[in-house]
Amino acid sequence: MFKSLTIIWIGFLLALRELWLNKVRTFLSLFGITIGIFCIIGVLALVDSLERKVQNDVSSLGENTIYIDKWLYSGDDDNYPWWKYIKRPEPKIKELDFIKQKSKFLSQGAFYVNESCNLSYFQHALKRVQTYGISENFNNIESFDIGNGLYFNDAHFKYGSAVCVIGYDLAIDLFGSATTAYQKTVNINNKKVVVIGILKKIGQSFIGGFDFDHSVLLPINYFESFYSLRYSNPVILIKGKPNVSSSALKFELTGIMRQIRKLKPTQEDDFSCNNVSDFSQIIEGFFGKVNVGGWAIAGLSLLVGAFGIANIMFVTVRERRSQIGLKKALGATKKVIMFEFLFESAFLCVLGGFFGLLLVWMLTFILNTVLPFQIFVALPIVVLAFSICVILGMVAGFIPASQAANLDPVVAIRSTS
Repeated sequence: MFKSLTIIWIGFLLALRELWLNKVRTFLSLFGITIGIFCIIGVLALVDSLERKVQNDVSSLGENTIYIDKWLYSGDDDNYPWWKYIKRPEPKIKELDFIKQKSKFLSQGAFYVNESCNLSYFQHALKRVQTYGISENFNNIESFDIGNGLYFNDAHFKYGSAVCVIGYDLAIDLFGSATTAYQKTVNINNKKVVVIGILKKIGQSFIGGFDFDHSVLLPINYFESFYSLRYSNPVILIKGKPNVSSSALKFELTGIMRQIRKLKPTQEDDFSCNNVSDFSQIIEGFFGKVNVGGWAIAGLSLLVGAFGIANIMFVTVRERRSQIGLKKALGATKKVIMFEFLFESAFLCVLGGFFGLLLVWMLTFILNTVLPFQIFVALPIVVLAFSICVILGMVAGFIPASQAANLDPVVAIRSTS
């Protein structure tokens, strides 16, 4: 054990000596490793953080949730037959009632519509504010929380009370503070409405959907007093039971909707059951392709860096021929000599990887000040990167180390360089 630690320590000192004596040569050789590890950690961290953000945005749409709409959300932009979808009938709130009666997989069901409204409070006026008319259980499907005040109760929904819940950023824009918005009376399309709750800040979403930070929520019966539900983009939301797969839920809902619409077996669906889980799968596939591209760029840089490390080690073996001969004459075995050079090669690669990681952390610090989401360098990514460095260093140094281990001690001692 002591002998092995001594060999490792000597290898470490020799590697540092090599760096100090040949700064330019070592820098140029390590540069490929640095760029390669920078690409690996940078791409993986960026993609992982972005995917985490997008998946969280998808989850905010509701886990195991189906959106029943006239529109298909995952249609191809180039071949999207909008002319066919626009002729479809809109979902109706009475269809939600029928689904609740017939579905065995339903856990929660809700109905919502949306329009743009004009919102004002004394001299402060905002135009084209996204306004949602929502039914009961909407909050049990969508992900948002009340920061100040209260959410709607059963009486608000039943009687269509003139109350609203507003988003965090909207409260700041209108009142200057989210805490002072509670119980204030605002005008929505010239109708007086009392603010009973302010949502907690959610943040910007990358996939569209609900922008609750800048929205107004109204009980659907009150929303209907000045907007037509039919022409306000109605959508039925269905959340499945915990033990039910989203595909099974979608299959059941398709059958129930065909029954409601009285469609014949030969007729196409005149509705779309949009599965949130499908969005997650599309996202995973996209980011998987991005990761492949990052690995390709990093692999090329690492290959160049590996040749640079191998070149250093070949030169190092030639320069230390006399030292190697002396060690072997004093009893050093082939394994000891080989391990010493493999360790030095691996150490050089790890050092290059450390500088690559340092560049990533610097870039992450800068990007986190400007990007709308946080970039995290996860520990598994760092471990993977340095494992690659160790393996690559040993592979790059294997042939030079083998040459050093097989040198004849007498010939090596007589060699000057």
